[in-house]
Amino acid sequence: MSSQYNSGQNQQNIQSKTSLLIFLKGSVAPIVLYLENPKAVYEDIKELLKNTEAPKMIELEAIGPLKKVSLSTAEISGLALQEEKYVVGNQG
Repeated sequence: MSSQYNSGQNQQNIQSKTSLLIFLKGSVAPIVLYLENPKAVYEDIKELLKNTEAPKMIELEAIGPLKKVSLSTAEISGLALQEEKYVVGNQG
């Protein structure tokens, strides 16, 4: 029975994807965005947050369940990058 789990027929491919988490003031759960280049967007937003002169409105287009988000930098309390692992099984 244990050989069944070690055979090549049940071999699975583990992949990872990175999402951008945006934490908003007054909200418990973050906005989770799947983007083409989440690290670059993270750096861009981080630079906008360093500028405290005036809040900026930003619009992000994502590839996950949320397709487009617009928000003010004044409402952002934090950012994070999250790596998620998922399994892609054999097709055949």
